[in-house]
Amino acid sequence: MKDKYNLTLEENIFLAKRLIVDNIYSNARIEGCNVTFPQTQTILQGVNVPSVSLDDINCILNLRDAWKFMIDHVTDEFNLEYICKINSYVARNESLEWGVLRSGKVGISGTDYVPKIPKKEEVEKQIQEINKIPEVTKQAISYMLYGMRGQLFWDGNKRTSLILANKILIQNGKGVLTIKDRNLNEFNEKLTEFYNTNNPVPIEEFLYQNCIFGIE
Repeated sequence: MKDKYNLTLEENIFLAKRLIVDNIYSNARIEGCNVTFPQTQTILQGVNVPSVSLDDINCILNLRDAWKFMIDHVTDEFNLEYICKINSYVARNESLEWGVLRSGKVGISGTDYVPKIPKKEEVEKQIQEINKIPEVTKQAISYMLYGMRGQLFWDGNKRTSLILANKILIQNGKGVLTIKDRNLNEFNEKLTEFYNTNNPVPIEEFLYQNCIFGIE
């Protein structure tokens, strides 16, 4: 999987900041947050939107804080501690616990697949293996899919994994990964297929072709 973009760190951070509202909006939408793009803009500007639920407003503000932390710490080591920190922002006040690995069983809507309870040593070993992947874009997508299918946390796994994929891309100047509205339905279909089969190829190709953006 050839990297599509080769940017400097400064260029990629500039791009990420330019697209921050788009990314927060798309992150919210992939886990069913019922907001529009203009509503997301308004919430991020600190203005109350009465038609949006408090839960959805909290989701947007949590994503804002997670993205800010990620960009401010984009060169930090990619390890389990960093991953848990991102989830602590994403799932704050939403789940049983946030920022710690899940300790009980969960199911995933729309599939019979049941992810096993994550063990710290196994997760750290998998992170190390992913970090060895030479192509950065492949590495970022691989972690994203691992985090989503593994359901490492009680809640916010898709949002957390997507932000972390972007951390890998931005740190290495390889663009940003954004799932736009026009691609959301197909993404969900391919993600469900991936949950069921553990075959990453169809969703990897879809993400590579449709969801990686940069500066030409």
